[in-house]
Amino acid sequence: MGFLTGKKALITGIASDRSIAWGAAQAMAREGCELAFTYQGDKIKDRVIGFAGQLGSSICLPMDVTSDEQIKAVFRDLGDEWDELDIILHSIGFAPRDQMSGDYLETVNRQGSQIAHDISSYSFPALAKAGRSMLSPNSSLLTLTYLGAERAIPNYNIMGPAKASLEANVRFMAADLGKHGIRVNGISAGPIKTLAAMGIGGFRSMMNQFEQVAPLRRAITTEEVGNVAAFLGSDLASGITGEIVHVDAGYNVLGFGIS
Repeated sequence: MGFLTGKKALITGIASDRSIAWGAAQAMAREGCELAFTYQGDKIKDRVIGFAGQLGSSICLPMDVTSDEQIKAVFRDLGDEWDELDIILHSIGFAPRDQMSGDYLETVNRQGSQIAHDISSYSFPALAKAGRSMLSPNSSLLTLTYLGAERAIPNYNIMGPAKASLEANVRFMAADLGKHGIRVNGISAGPIKTLAAMGIGGFRSMMNQFEQVAPLRRAITTEEVGNVAAFLGSDLASGITGEIVHVDAGYNVLGFGIS
């Protein structure tokens, strides 16, 4: 019996088998959690349905987080399947490609900033607001962030402020929902070769540097991040809320080689 047996989780943000959300879904399923999934657009619908099937789930719901109506519809439809929800994994982030390379002030603009903050940050509390009535008393909300929220990372650009906003949401949501027994945490993952990461200018050079100077002298895996997500979603982490847990081979502790 796994430590998530009897719990139900909504997994967002799977785009491929290299997605961190897929690593989290696998870890949670291994520990006995029942899963539901969302997908954005028909382009990846069949792919996500296939991933869900591999983990014994038949619940796959469309969701574009720029639409409040679609977010509400996810929980309305999920309510037809489940009475309660124990975990929401928010693994969603986006900025226009032209914002993700070059000098910050040369690339940042109003439209790109609005898009990045809306999709990458606001969508997390938006999910919590829409799903609040389904959340069990000891539920756990999780999101994924990155060191660019804390430090200036070349080419990460507008996603840095967007992730900083996301991490602030973790703290405010934890303070607000704690009285209901609901925990809110973030995982700051080291660089992984996901589809989203490959859109960052100079990503391969960043990975090479990371592996050379991180205390563990290696990259991390989606499995390692997934294991932490499963732990934070479980009752084993019942006393943890409002935290950003770094899963980055120790890279964040360094005073050199960061940028």
